[in-house]
Amino acid sequence: MQEIDNASPHLIRGVGLASATSLNMIDMIGVGPFITIPLIIAAMGGPQAILGWIFGAALVICDGLVWAELGAAMPGSGGSYRYLKAIYDPAKLGKFMSFLFIWQLTFSAPLSIASGCVGLSQYVAYLFPHLGSVFLQKDLHVPLPILGSLDASIVITAGTFVAMSTCLVAVLLLYRKITVIAKLSEYLWVGVILTVVWIIVSGVSHFDSQRAFSFPAGAFSLNANFFTGLGAGMLVAVYDYWGYYNVCFFGGEVKEPGRTIPRAILYSILLVALMYLVMNISILGVIPWQELSDSASSDARKYVISVFMERLYGPWAGSVATGLIAWTAFASVFSLLLGYSRVPFTAAVEGDYFKVFSRIHPEHRFPNVSLLMLGFVAMLFCLLRLADIIAALVVIRILVQFLAQIAGVIVLRIRKPDLPRPFKMWLYPLPAVVAFLGFLYVLVMRKNFVKEIKYAVVLIVAGTIIYVIRAWRRRSWPFDI
Repeated sequence: MQEIDNASPHLIRGVGLASATSLNMIDMIGVGPFITIPLIIAAMGGPQAILGWIFGAALVICDGLVWAELGAAMPGSGGSYRYLKAIYDPAKLGKFMSFLFIWQLTFSAPLSIASGCVGLSQYVAYLFPHLGSVFLQKDLHVPLPILGSLDASIVITAGTFVAMSTCLVAVLLLYRKITVIAKLSEYLWVGVILTVVWIIVSGVSHFDSQRAFSFPAGAFSLNANFFTGLGAGMLVAVYDYWGYYNVCFFGGEVKEPGRTIPRAILYSILLVALMYLVMNISILGVIPWQELSDSASSDARKYVISVFMERLYGPWAGSVATGLIAWTAFASVFSLLLGYSRVPFTAAVEGDYFKVFSRIHPEHRFPNVSLLMLGFVAMLFCLLRLADIIAALVVIRILVQFLAQIAGVIVLRIRKPDLPRPFKMWLYPLPAVVAFLGFLYVLVMRKNFVKEIKYAVVLIVAGTIIYVIRAWRRRSWPFDI
């Protein structure tokens, strides 16, 4: 029997633990880990780059415990929107914090979706090299007071249209009832797991430990280069792990959310972290790290797994691997669009965001306007360079969402000690403190980190201005005196 979510009217609780975990995993295992392996190795200068994955996994486990506690305690759809609003007082500062989160999500969610679409198109270029043909490339420099220049690069290739088409197909598939989508997610999950397992088995069966662990001299010297390299590596690893919280965004459609949400978060993190570690070590045992590092700045980085498979089994394997990774990337885009489209809808229903996002499909009862709007913006972001998309996405999320939410779980414990918590963070408050400090480290311990911080500052300032104008017109906080 299907349950109805009282917190999010008209949504059906039709997603069980298996579907929730699979949606999280296909969100996490997008094209990212297949493209970013050379980037982490180049950042740290050798196979010690595995530390980036290990520390990144530890960081997201700590943050996952924050999401698990909040998701179980407030199991409606909306994720951080709902949490920030409740934590910081829904009648006062919480209104502003939740609006600011939705505002940044209107940009960061499409960035995340676009990164999967662009990554897919770049991998497919292994089969169709002409997709890399550049039609237009332009660097944009927008002067800003105090901050200086806001920089971005637009690149239009034949692959750009493949990326946009990928997003469009995902929107069309999601334009249906949630119970059908839950089944689709499980089929997509099977393809994702088959891809990762094949890569791991291939690497392990051809593994050369001397090649995998040929550390350069001074690999573990704790100097400035080591720590900045680790910061850059962890930024990429965090991007590759992100998605473990996806279930929280459609929590109003999850069965037994107090049990399902924490389990889906923790199961997906542990399974994906194990897969990533084994996959990366096995690849290092086949392709020398020097070659992987050199490919970080070349087109070969875009389809390193295809090259890996071709080297082991021949051209046919490279082609099959490319197809499977394209499937995996599409599955991630599908899952991202599903989760994020529920957030502006929830905020709009509660009067905290623009009313147009509150509309739902009259027959299948899903937020169709929110889905279409996020899909459209994601298609526009497909015009940006992938490296810029990833860096901007991670920094914006950390500054506007993650730090406030991590601090918030402690604030909520103090303000509402009697709030029912079906799941409580283990070793409280240690995981929250570690997650907060870890994200700060990722934020600043990189070369040229100021560039992406400017994006976040601009979004925060613009969002604040829009909120103030809107609040003044509606006579809501802080003008409700």
